[in-house]
Amino acid sequence: MFGVVFPNRSFPIDISTFTQIDTFHWVLDMNHFVGEAYDQIGEMCIFLLNNCTLPPDKALAAYVQSPGSAFAFCGAVTLSRPSAVLSLQWPEAGSAAQMQLTAGDSAPLSAKIGISVEDAAALPSLDVAAERKIERLAMKVGENLFNFMQSFCGVDGSKLVVPMDILDRWF
Repeated sequence: MFGVVFPNRSFPIDISTFTQIDTFHWVLDMNHFVGEAYDQIGEMCIFLLNNCTLPPDKALAAYVQSPGSAFAFCGAVTLSRPSAVLSLQWPEAGSAAQMQLTAGDSAPLSAKIGISVEDAAALPSLDVAAERKIERLAMKVGENLFNFMQSFCGVDGSKLVVPMDILDRWF
């Protein structure tokens, strides 16, 4: 149905490497794959295989989970967008990892990548990474403009005064 590649880290991984939770959910335990260095994995390429029978209104959604945290949406693929390189923004490892009461012989909490079949219309934007990049770019542009304006400003009481053509000069 799908495959995954971690750029510069792995060969293609097919669905058989994931643990199937039910008909529509799969989980990859990152401890078996990279150990505790899961947060060093920054990107994942997910793709549909040629024989995929995903309905047109469904999507394969990808999520990441740090130890002790909830799953966080990363992106998705659909029949109209059969592959994507997703940025993995690992959530902060929660304090639940330290506070969980487990038996001494129980397995420790680990980071996971989850894949699930979901309604495409119910998912957030399919390109979360691009939205974050645009947001960071907008912040940098605003910061640059502020610093430029600050270099020309004067003080009038409690107000900063800048020349009227400051935007023309900046742009």
